This record gives sequence, C-alpha cells and structure tokens, in this order.
Amino acid sequence: MDSSSPQEQHAETRLVTSGRDTKAQKGFVNPPVFHGSTVLYPTAEDLHAHRGEFTYGRHGSPTTKAFQETLMALEGPQCAGVGIVPSGLSAISTTLLSVLKAGDHILVVDNIYRPSRNFCNGMLTRYGVETTYFDPMIGAGIDKLFKPNTRAVLVEAPGSQSFEMPDIRAIAEVAHGRGALVIDDNTWATPLYHRSLDQGVDISMQAATKYIGGHSDIMFGTISANAKAWPMIAEGIRLLGVCAGPDDVFLALRGLRTLSVRLAQHHRSGLEMARWLAARPEVARVLHPGLETDPGHAIWKRDFTGASGLFSIVLKPAPQKAVDTMLNTLKLFGMGFSWGGFESLAIPFDCDAYRTATKWEPGGPTLRLHIGLESTDDLKADLDRGFAALKAAM
Repeated sequence: MDSSSPQEQHAETRLVTSGRDTKAQKGFVNPPVFHGSTVLYPTAEDLHAHRGEFTYGRHGSPTTKAFQETLMALEGPQCAGVGIVPSGLSAISTTLLSVLKAGDHILVVDNIYRPSRNFCNGMLTRYGVETTYFDPMIGAGIDKLFKPNTRAVLVEAPGSQSFEMPDIRAIAEVAHGRGALVIDDNTWATPLYHRSLDQGVDISMQAATKYIGGHSDIMFGTISANAKAWPMIAEGIRLLGVCAGPDDVFLALRGLRTLSVRLAQHHRSGLEMARWLAARPEVARVLHPGLETDPGHAIWKRDFTGASGLFSIVLKPAPQKAVDTMLNTLKLFGMGFSWGGFESLAIPFDCDAYRTATKWEPGGPTLRLHIGLESTDDLKADLDRGFAALKAAM
C-alpha cells in the first residue's frame, strides 16, 4: 500500500488528515469556525462573475469545506460531493425532494426510520408522489414492484428498530437496470463500516447527529452522492436553502477525527452485550446482524466491516408494567429517542403501527438498546438489576 496517496491510506488515517491545511490555518491543527453570511468581493468584475471560492455563508465556508473533504475521503472514490444539512431528517427530506417530482413512484423498505415513512406518507403524497413499501428481505424480487414511473428505491441497512438486513447489492442491480436511483440511510454503520456508494448506492445519507457527532450535542445531517446523483443533490440544497450552523459543522468535524476509535469501542461492546443478552433467560431473541444466528448475518459479513452499538432485543412475554419497572430500575441506560453518543440508552418500541408490507410479530415486548462507552461489566450489572426488577413485577 502506498501511504503517500490519500485514497490508498487506511480510513483511520484519512479521518485524521483529510480536510486540514495547517499553513492556511496559521499553524493551528483545527480550522477556525467561520461565523458569517456576507462574503466581500475585491472587484466589481469578481462580483458580477460570482468569482471566488466562497460566495455566501449559506453556500459554505472554510469550516464546511474541511468537513466535506474529510467525509468525502471516508466515503471513497465513488463520492462526488457531500451536502450538509441541519438534521438527519433534513437529509432524508432534502434528498427525496431533490430527486422526485409529481407523478413519480418510490419504493421504500418497510423497516425504514419512522419519520422517513411519515415524510413519504405526508409531504410526498401531498406533492403527488406515490410510495410503495416492500419487505426488507425481498432482494432481487423487488423487480416485481417496479412501475414505469419508479424513480428511486430507499433502503436502510439494517432497518430501524427491527434490524432486518436488506441485500443492497441485489436491490441496486435491479434498480439500475430499471433506471432508478438507490438511496441508503447509512446512519447505523457510517461509511467507516459500510461504504454504501461502493455497493451500488447512488446517494448515502446519515443522521450525523449520531456517530459522527458522537457526543449527543448537535443536530446534523449529511448527503453523499456519486457523480450521477450529485448534481441533483447540489441543486436541491441550493433551491431549498438548507444549511447547518457553523458551530455544529465544527463539532461534526471534531467528531469525525475520533470516529474510528469510538466506533471500534461501540462495535466491541455492542457485540459483547448482544451475546450476553442472547444467553439471558429473560430474552427470547437478539436482533443484531453481527450475530452469527441473525438472518442478516451473511449480508452483514459480506458488505460491512463492523457494527455499531445499536440493536434490539425481544423479551419473553411480560406485561408492560413489568417492562416499565425494568426500565425505571436501570441507572446507566437512559431513556431517550436518539443514539450514537457516548451514553447507553434503552427504549421500548412496537413496529406494528408502522409496518404495511410485513407483519411485526416479535412474540414479546421489544427494547432498542444503544451500547455506549461505559464498562460492559457495569452495563451487565445494570441490566441484571433491571431483569431482577422485571421478574419481581410479574
């Protein structure tokens, strides 16, 4: 390997070195945070021609450029551009509004992030875009669902909350044969562990609020696209006027620098906790594609180089009151609707109300867990106390 070429360097090195120009930064390691809207032009001729690296605050600054260059280096050679938006949901809505028009049809995986479904059923329906949901395990069988006006396929690997693993390669091959774009919500693995643009995806989105930020202190979204899709994304961002605040951009860039070490710990701790939970008498099933027993494991092993700290468990039948007692007993697992930060989290969920192409029948109460950076011994002890409370309340 030629380490002198950035694209030949390991991902860990690219995360640390990309997007940095210490000479331009007066020797400082990090770029400054540019708070600004107006950019002045030196001459009237430059003003008329909009000539300049930066033209207006909404369109970017040296801070956003540093972030974009770093994420592009992580996404790989298929990445033609990175868009920055103020949240993960904004990444989804901006992407869909950029590639779809009235009269189009989109195929969406049935285990998609619920706000993505809400956007499709709400805003897209209002704008005359039809949505069809499909079984996440459909693979190449998705061919039967295409219509003459199918413009895009939206996937999430693994799926939100229930963690089924769609075969993105098979889906992309069919979609491209039909002239459709493939869009992936890649928040769970990030491009560090899943370079989805290399798997046939045209647009890869992330809620960078999660692992890229890494500290539960920003709202942020990214949209990475290949050469075919990037012009549409760039135009959509410009027309919609979306942008992220400079402080959040800086914090996201700071998070990128340590992503490899943090995600490696989430990977190790997540798998350790998943295996421990699988052996618990209170647990019927663990939903984690990194486990050898998981139905999606073969695809995960083929397409991913690691896992994050997010997965779900199915408890053996128990009344909701007992599950709530368990949750209230936990001290290290907080209850909150996010993940990707340094802290462990646990929430109950039920997918039944927002599944239409598949039936959600887990066989017991379900909990989504995020394994943070705490000691796994302490997390096991915390859950052990929670399980004891669960039993006592039944």
